[in-house]
Amino acid sequence: MKLWKRRTKPLQVFILWAKRRNLYDAKRSFRTLEDRDILIIYHEGVFHAVDSYCYHAGGMLQNGDIEEINGKMCIICPKHKYKITLAEGECLYKGKDPREKHPVTRWYSKGVKQRIHVVTESDGNVFVKLSVSPAWIESDYYQGEKGKEERAKAEAAEKENPITEDDD
Repeated sequence: MKLWKRRTKPLQVFILWAKRRNLYDAKRSFRTLEDRDILIIYHEGVFHAVDSYCYHAGGMLQNGDIEEINGKMCIICPKHKYKITLAEGECLYKGKDPREKHPVTRWYSKGVKQRIHVVTESDGNVFVKLSVSPAWIESDYYQGEKGKEERAKAEAAEKENPITEDDD
């Protein structure tokens, strides 16, 4: 059973997303390209495009806060607070190295977990080119059928038992 299907020859062209001025105002935009749900973010003069569901549990990244962490711009997943760099898709976490005599809390990387797509601007338009990397990246799971089913079940459960701020 395939968890996620990829075309044998992914579309390797830039696809018109929107007018630049519309994205400046909106700051974020969600769309499906080639059966893939993509989130484009405009932050501090730069456009970023990422898979729209967090690699960890399929949480929608669209409402995540943007913060600079360890010199990198990151989106914070609203569901479980995972920190994902917008430029590379790597997950950052704070921890201590137990091998150190006097461990100090610092930022570490779990590696690339979120698929990132290329964004370019031309003549007042914003274009996106889907990532063509054949390597499996964890956010790919939530783009496939099984991941979509899991997301739907989680959304239904959340509607029945909404999480409140006190639950965190």
